[in-house]
Amino acid sequence: MDDVPSTLSQAKIAQYMVNTAVAKHHDRYENVFIKAVAAGAMLSFGGVLSQIMAGGAAGLNQLNPGIVKILGGLVFPVGLVMIVLQGQELLTSNMMTFPMAVIKGAIPWWGLPLNWIIVFFGNLVGSLFFGAVLVHYSGIISVEPYATYVQTFAIHKAADPHWHQIFLRGIGCNWLVSVAVWQAAGARETISKIFAIWIPIWVFVACGFDHVVANMYSVPLGIMFGANLTVNEYIRKSLIAAFLGNVVGALIVALPATYYYLWDFHAGGMRAAENGSSSPDASELKESSSGSMKR
Repeated sequence: MDDVPSTLSQAKIAQYMVNTAVAKHHDRYENVFIKAVAAGAMLSFGGVLSQIMAGGAAGLNQLNPGIVKILGGLVFPVGLVMIVLQGQELLTSNMMTFPMAVIKGAIPWWGLPLNWIIVFFGNLVGSLFFGAVLVHYSGIISVEPYATYVQTFAIHKAADPHWHQIFLRGIGCNWLVSVAVWQAAGARETISKIFAIWIPIWVFVACGFDHVVANMYSVPLGIMFGANLTVNEYIRKSLIAAFLGNVVGALIVALPATYYYLWDFHAGGMRAAENGSSSPDASELKESSSGSMKR
């Protein structure tokens, strides 16, 4: 009889997060960037699917907008599922793991801004490529009611709210995204990982919280479709506010977890626990990154 638990303990998940950040820190820069480009595109797949769902329900939007938000949120998580299962680089999840690793001395402080910068621009490239080439130029949603919905959505995300509102929505968003990534790390098999990701992401999208990378697709796409919004306005108001809010949301998960579960964790990957056991999945992480050239 298999007595292995289906879910890792919270302490082991916390150790896994630190080890994941260490493996990413030692990965080649071009690997990190390419994985980030792929992640931007994968998340955009969820974005366009949500637009098809919500934008194509114009009548239902008038009668019952809440149901449309629920249904749009239901389909969006496919993007993060693909990112996690493929091991790609998403900025918002690294906002949780890298602070944990820095606090515990597992990576140098400069590893955090370096990774965030590389992944930020990789996610941006992937999102813009997907929006411009696979959506705008392909014409898959260029007809009504989708075209108007894309414009309206961009305005709703980047123009209508105040700066502080976008910031606060960013906190709620990455709190839930970090919970989704945390839960997925604890699950031992694929179906459980999918459900662990799906539920928090469904909530954040249905509630209208702001994800800096998801907005890298939806807001520029609205500008491409002719929304009354400039690139400068998007960067100054939406991009910066969502980014900072996402950082705070990730720290809401990362800092308590570091305090609760990693108080006796050492940078060498060992815990000073009574049983003297090593960090979980360290061999798995070592194996997964064995093809990467160490710097």
